[in-house]
Amino acid sequence: MGYLTPADYPLYGLPEDTADAWVTMASAMMEGFCRRPSLLSASYTERMRVPVRAQRVRLSYGPLISVDAVQAKYAVETERHDPLISAFAGAFGLPGAWVTVDPTTLDVSLPTGEFQFTWNLLGLRYGEAEVTYTAGLTVVPDTVKAACAQIVRNAQATPGLNVKSARMDTLQTEYFSDSLLDAQVQSMLRPYVAERLG
Repeated sequence: MGYLTPADYPLYGLPEDTADAWVTMASAMMEGFCRRPSLLSASYTERMRVPVRAQRVRLSYGPLISVDAVQAKYAVETERHDPLISAFAGAFGLPGAWVTVDPTTLDVSLPTGEFQFTWNLLGLRYGEAEVTYTAGLTVVPDTVKAACAQIVRNAQATPGLNVKSARMDTLQTEYFSDSLLDAQVQSMLRPYVAERLG
């Protein structure tokens, strides 16, 4: 999936006869740099630990559109051992059991890509969560289009598609520096890079 349409080519400084393969290659490089299958909106499922005190979770992919489904597991209370809370947890919380959490009860922050569990009346807290959410771009912004066009221009200006030298006898290929994804392109794509991956 290319992030530029042929109508966008002249707007971003590309010749009108630019082959779609250049844009497809640039889009794939952008997705690889951002460590995600697509920059457009998609559904993701993640399983993660929940900090017992904060009960706040930051999701890997952004921008966050919605939190669709949440399952969580109550944490075993290790900091303070209160026999009354342990009895309640055993009767009502079932530590170690997965429960479904209504996403409307969460405190969701779309700009930061975080959500926080509401406090339990009995003081029980979650230790692990499995979250299904939707994140990505609904409309491709100008910065992403400009980054795609810049990668295409860099690739067209680089001889041999960034290959500096190649030796067939040793199957060795040496590349130029990261000239296709230069510092300017990386700064344009930085808000869309997946967090907590790699």
